[in-house]
Amino acid sequence: MKDKKSVVRARNIHLHFCVNEEERELIRERMASIGVTSMGAYFRKMSIDGYIINLDLTDVQEMVRLLKITANNLNQYAKRANETGSIYAADIEDLRCRYDSLRDAAGKIMKGLAKIE
Repeated sequence: MKDKKSVVRARNIHLHFCVNEEERELIRERMASIGVTSMGAYFRKMSIDGYIINLDLTDVQEMVRLLKITANNLNQYAKRANETGSIYAADIEDLRCRYDSLRDAAGKIMKGLAKIE
């Protein structure tokens, strides 16, 4: 086992700066809002890149779910059409409704992305 003096750290340069209580609390709030628990990692990322982007991908996940459902339905309709030689108007209407849901989800995602500066 190596003793503490012989351990070589990847980050061996110490930086120091002071903040007041209000600034420290603001830093902690921002760290919590993006899910970062390491203050060192937060400071390195902010110092090097200048910003951290934390995306809420809930809308994207919903769109992927809708895409899977729609693709599955389309495959089922195509299979039925190949077997019977026909497709029902209700099936086409179902696909149209699912497509509308996908279009709405894509619109929400695009609006959200447009707000990112």
